[in-house]
Amino acid sequence: MEEIKVKYFVDGIDELCAVAGKSDWIDLHAAEEVTLKAGESRLIPLGVAMALPEGYEAHIVPRSSTFKNYGILQTNSMGVVDSSYRGDNDQWRMPVYATRDVTIEKNARICQFRIVRNQPPLTFTRVEHLGGPDRGGFGSTGK
Repeated sequence: MEEIKVKYFVDGIDELCAVAGKSDWIDLHAAEEVTLKAGESRLIPLGVAMALPEGYEAHIVPRSSTFKNYGILQTNSMGVVDSSYRGDNDQWRMPVYATRDVTIEKNARICQFRIVRNQPPLTFTRVEHLGGPDRGGFGSTGK
């Protein structure tokens, strides 16, 4: 089991917790109360910094209930934090855009993350034929 060093920037938010058997995504919380008007954007501090192991990165995405509960969209769709982002002042943040007026309370669960291995080194080779089944192209399963 890998150990991850975590620095907390504020008191009053839940500490990180992996819930065995439920999901391998871990909730992140707003580190302060944030009030946004419709059309505003903001970096919401998440109250943590981590020293990820070399060769790993974290993927940060909204929780499934985030838009329904708060009307916010994560503006970069998915945040990626690599292992070089590990200093004492490297607090994780969630960039958001508000679609309606909203107040997000301190400690609200607004996003989640998982830690994954970095992609291995790759080479790309140009070919005329791939040799796999032809499924009709991107979006063909949505007909």
